[in-house]
Amino acid sequence: MRIRAGFEIVYDCPAPVPMLLSLSVHTSRRGDLETPDWVRTQPMVDVRQYIDLYGNICSRVLAPAGRFAISADFIVRDSGKVDAYAPGAIQIAAHNLPDDVILYLLGSRYCETDRLSDLAWSLFGGTPLGWRRVQAICDYVHERITFDYQSARPTKGAFEAYNEQRGVCRDYAHLAIAFCRCMNIPARYCTGYLGDIGVPVIGVMDFSAWFEAYLDGQWYVFDARNNIPRIGRVLIARGRDATDVPIANTFGPAALVGFTVVSDELPAAA
Repeated sequence: MRIRAGFEIVYDCPAPVPMLLSLSVHTSRRGDLETPDWVRTQPMVDVRQYIDLYGNICSRVLAPAGRFAISADFIVRDSGKVDAYAPGAIQIAAHNLPDDVILYLLGSRYCETDRLSDLAWSLFGGTPLGWRRVQAICDYVHERITFDYQSARPTKGAFEAYNEQRGVCRDYAHLAIAFCRCMNIPARYCTGYLGDIGVPVIGVMDFSAWFEAYLDGQWYVFDARNNIPRIGRVLIARGRDATDVPIANTFGPAALVGFTVVSDELPAAA
């Protein structure tokens, strides 16, 4: 299948401000691009890119004073398959995990394992190991949190999301990740495009957050917010939590005044 995706983000900057952006399709999906996903700016400024330690493409810009817009519009090919389902995937004991995976057992800014460990073991200690335990965590988080844009804030972590019982997709992901790590299951945060493909339209399109759990020697997608296999995920970035993959880090005042995201299925190419 073919997906048209893109965004436009607009800021008002009282003075020039450096920005660090995570808005390009992840390196693992670059071969699927049918058209380039160039990051464009208005007014035009230099866009310098590098690849961070998670394989994310990061863009650096110096936004001028005044109205500043960042955008992209591209077509990406996708298999059209739903998220992988592997109920027999086993959990690997912590002492046998690869060295580069251990990082995703540790607590992080938004995934406070130290504050949630006792709760996690009381909730999930009796569940079967492996895939079924991760799914039990997703089921619990899906029921625990009510989706609510009004409760979103950049400082909210998993512990607050648990207590407030309201949040957005990043809060679902952070809480599920924290619970997985408490149960010795490596988990990492993902952000990207997830259009309403194959499901009823559920609202205004936005960037989405989900997570990946390491089971049976590979990473599997899980989505505590939607909690059903989905079609057409286009990964932008992954990391320990939202700290590593912000849409934009602004190193100075910048007021967000416009935000549009699209991700729509296109007809097959002629």
